[in-house]
Amino acid sequence: MNPLRICFVSSEVAPFAKTGGLADVSAALPGFLARAGHDVRVFMPLYGSIDQGRDDFKPVHGLTDIQVDMAGRQVAGSVYETVTAPDGAPLYLLDCPEYYHREALYGSDPDEHQRFAMFCRATIESCQRLQWRPDIVHCNDWHTALIPLYLRTLYAWDQLFNDSRTVLTIHNVAYQGVFKAGIIGDLGMAGHEKMFHREDLAADRINFLRTGILYADAITTVSETYAREIQTPEYGMGMEDTLKSRGGSVVGIVNGVDCSIWSPEHDPNIVRNFSAGDLDGKRINRDQLLMELGLSPEPGGPVLGIVSRLASQKGFDLMFGILPEILAGNDVRLVVLGSGAKSYESYFATLQLEFPGKVCFYRGFNARLAHRIEAGSDIFLMPSRFEPCGLNQMYSMRYGTVPLVRKTGGLADTVKMWNPDDNSGTGFVFDHYDADNFRWALQSAMNAFSDRDGWRRLMQNGMAQDYSWDTQGRHYLNLYSRLLSGRPVR
Repeated sequence: MNPLRICFVSSEVAPFAKTGGLADVSAALPGFLARAGHDVRVFMPLYGSIDQGRDDFKPVHGLTDIQVDMAGRQVAGSVYETVTAPDGAPLYLLDCPEYYHREALYGSDPDEHQRFAMFCRATIESCQRLQWRPDIVHCNDWHTALIPLYLRTLYAWDQLFNDSRTVLTIHNVAYQGVFKAGIIGDLGMAGHEKMFHREDLAADRINFLRTGILYADAITTVSETYAREIQTPEYGMGMEDTLKSRGGSVVGIVNGVDCSIWSPEHDPNIVRNFSAGDLDGKRINRDQLLMELGLSPEPGGPVLGIVSRLASQKGFDLMFGILPEILAGNDVRLVVLGSGAKSYESYFATLQLEFPGKVCFYRGFNARLAHRIEAGSDIFLMPSRFEPCGLNQMYSMRYGTVPLVRKTGGLADTVKMWNPDDNSGTGFVFDHYDADNFRWALQSAMNAFSDRDGWRRLMQNGMAQDYSWDTQGRHYLNLYSRLLSGRPVR
């Protein structure tokens, strides 16, 4: 494949700004593309939370005074350049204090729609000023979803984009960017009202994500199963009909793992590195994790791990009656790292009080501890109600920690049920979202744990899986190639 010019647009890029997996993807995928020899440039707002005095932030020549007409007035922005990582892609940060120097990345201010309309338009105008002709404009989530429409309307006159193709990746369809229809003028789209979804307008709303779905040349989401799920009423969050209308252009690609960060062989956050061929370090990390957290050592049963945002999506309701039962009747340990809904925080805090020496709940986030839980646990619990992709199940497998998951989204695509008859599979999977199914899966995992030879094989099966970006990134290159050649995207 000849080198491509790829404009990658995201509201978050790790480590500069992050609220979830979007930021990790927006650093790792462009990094893969850059290493593969492509000219990829990443665009993101320069938020006030980012240290703007960094020595590696340089103003981009020609992009120091971008003027965008927003709601009938000129709003100025400038662009600074750095890199996403030492071997990563160039990162262009749009500095516009009026819109981005706020306490949080996202909010409910009256001008929230303007903040991201400005970002979309400034990205396009940066390409214009640089006379950089992107082959692919890769948008991510609702914050960038107006770009395909803008390229077909306000910027259709510019031949620079004649051969550009747009991709919109949906990381979680629940987040859509919905505003009152009266914002059309603010978006610069007065006179183009018919381009918006008719039923949305009749209901007095503009939906940024739906607009992107309508006009992007291809829509991707972060697993094959999730791509099918979001075309159904159960998971589509009101987008199912729009997505079904674009069905042939909707593709699922599982996110990759950044192996420079998540690698048991080289991870500096764990006490002993290890591999599938040398699992002694797994036991040492397990012992150290229990000691550091004040839990009783050498349990006869498994160490259960959870690293998660504590939200209803993640399936914690299923655990309410079952974990106390399991903890009371078995010599197991439970380690939980996370924060979120008060009801779940209270639940795990109460478990810690009721089962001293067996349960540790660390409220908040600690990156080092997250790595140690992945390395030191035996079973990782992820019984999600829905999960577009999920990353922790893939981290777990790399570290020889067996994932227990519900069969949904990316969990269904990456974890296969253990079969002791032929030693196949990588974890424990249950179908229906109810407590009895979760109990069955957890009891199955605990029974399998007692077969040491079988468990070792199960660990090694997971460690043999390759969900690195070097593998997953090729699926995006294949998609780009199909778009540019005019072939169906799937």
